[in-house]
Amino acid sequence: MALSREEREQFLAEPHVAAFAVAGMAGRAPLTVPIWYQYAPGGNIWIMTGRDSRKNELLGAAGRFSLMVDRVEPTIRYVSVEGPVIGTTSATVEELRELAARYLPADKVDGYVDFAAKNHGEQVVIRMRPERWVSSDLGSV
Repeated sequence: MALSREEREQFLAEPHVAAFAVAGMAGRAPLTVPIWYQYAPGGNIWIMTGRDSRKNELLGAAGRFSLMVDRVEPTIRYVSVEGPVIGTTSATVEELRELAARYLPADKVDGYVDFAAKNHGEQVVIRMRPERWVSSDLGSV
């Protein structure tokens, strides 16, 4: 059964690791990788990636991407969302900290932020406006 707008937005707002997908180069399948993201119901989605990453290069060419999140308990549920890139900015330490705090225990955030700032290279934040949604809750099959 499809989720209501409120249900799908609330589910996407939970800290799931998303499957990120963007159109690949000619003759290649889409690039699909796990990614952390940030979202609040009714807002835009943002992700962070390396400025020189393949993701960022493909996003520049495609101009849009999709995310899919799912769970299997207590029911089988998924939400997929697609939309256009509406902005790319240099990432800040505050954004890195916000994203890390969404996924990591509080006592691990500072260590991760320090590690990422020193080892991941220059990062960008890419914002997407949700445009198309597919969602379902299959119950406890």
